[in-house]
Amino acid sequence: MEQSEIILRAIGVLTETQEMVRRLSKDAEPDIEAEDAQLGRLVTEVFPSIEIPAESSVEEAAEATVAALMPVTISLVGAFAFLFSELAEVHDSGRTDIKTADLLQHLALRLSRSDDDQ
Repeated sequence: MEQSEIILRAIGVLTETQEMVRRLSKDAEPDIEAEDAQLGRLVTEVFPSIEIPAESSVEEAAEATVAALMPVTISLVGAFAFLFSELAEVHDSGRTDIKTADLLQHLALRLSRSDDDQ
């Protein structure tokens, strides 16, 4: 999965989480299972399956696991860090003319367009 796809999926997770928090603040019953499902789908799609041969030592199994998971972990953390940075920049600049959901939507559209250009 490309980094831009991971960021787009992270935007979806953040958007759904924001909606869940909004519902909580209105004393509505949150659909936590739906949020868990969205995050679960992202993790399932991003993280690879790892096959470790039965004859592997514990050290070999650990090395294979780290080698398989480290790149995608960095990509996933990087996606959320990027989005946090973008949101923080708008917040810290004192802008009140754009809401979080609008900024996330703008970022998603920008990323989608850049993917189309490739």
